[in-house]
Amino acid sequence: MRILKKSFGRLKSGEEVIKYSLINRNNFTVNILNYGGIITEIFTPDEEGNFENIVLGFDNLRDYEEKSPYFGSIVGRVAGRISNAKFRIAENEYNLTKNNGKHHLHGGNIGLDKVIWQVEEIFEEECIGLSMSYLSRDGEEGYPGNLNIEISYLLNSNNELEIQQRAISDKKTIVNMTNHTYFNLCGNLKEDILNHTLTINGDQVAFVDREIIPTGELRNIENSVFDFRKGKKIGKDLYRKDDQLIKCKGFDHPFVLNHARKFAVKLEDEKSGRVMEVRTDQPVVVLYTGNYIGQELMLNGKIKSKDYMGVCLETQDYPDAINQHNFPTRIYDAGEIYKAYTQFKFYTK
Repeated sequence: MRILKKSFGRLKSGEEVIKYSLINRNNFTVNILNYGGIITEIFTPDEEGNFENIVLGFDNLRDYEEKSPYFGSIVGRVAGRISNAKFRIAENEYNLTKNNGKHHLHGGNIGLDKVIWQVEEIFEEECIGLSMSYLSRDGEEGYPGNLNIEISYLLNSNNELEIQQRAISDKKTIVNMTNHTYFNLCGNLKEDILNHTLTINGDQVAFVDREIIPTGELRNIENSVFDFRKGKKIGKDLYRKDDQLIKCKGFDHPFVLNHARKFAVKLEDEKSGRVMEVRTDQPVVVLYTGNYIGQELMLNGKIKSKDYMGVCLETQDYPDAINQHNFPTRIYDAGEIYKAYTQFKFYTK
């Protein structure tokens, strides 16, 4: 197993960005930038052994700086939207950057997806990886506390990619990070993801309003368009005249996971034979079907973008929980450790 690295260009600020390639014994490869912790490519074989890229991204740094809808990045301090860009902890009210209308989205204008991370390479007997760290200063994008963050990407020879998140603050604060990779198991973006079969082991879904803010209502998914428990094509119900799907132009919803099951999520592509299983210790996965990717981007240097080209499976805590009385809310005390774990396992049928 080996780690390669090379320059990926310079930001407008002049800082150099490095691309790291994690390559295991099977030549399974994950490419990651020290800018935003962005996963730019994952090369994995189909059932005939052909290696192809299975995530959406760009081949140049400027597009990541100027155009990216969070392709492959670490997002936070808090993933998703914080309604009205504010929240309270005890008697203190905190006003965040408004970067999604009147709301705060994925950490603000300069969230964790737009900073340079310090990187240490990891070489262990069973895996290789990157340990990435960043200090988010008190008041950054409006959040309280100096937050020391560590993200580890670990790749083993079973084609399992683990993401471990850890953070600690010197003030009471909120933290809820995720990775925002858009997956497309077809390989090299030959098709959209509507024929992918998706299984989500969750029994409840959180409804959202027209601004994709959770209403606080949790609904049982049985006999609804949200029931993915037995596996179904992503496109099967996508165009149904369901008020929730119309509001979002597809799926953009938090599912409450059932941790009694073997895995949280499974994604399958019949043509290539590729399968991805997701395991996590987080209570929620947000399913986003790439509803607003648009047609203006050039993906991986040669593929014109369109809606539904990729699917995000954002493992996290309950979104906007700090403002939702019906959701469990985690406020981290000074010195209290935030931890989150997600594993992506790749194989063929």
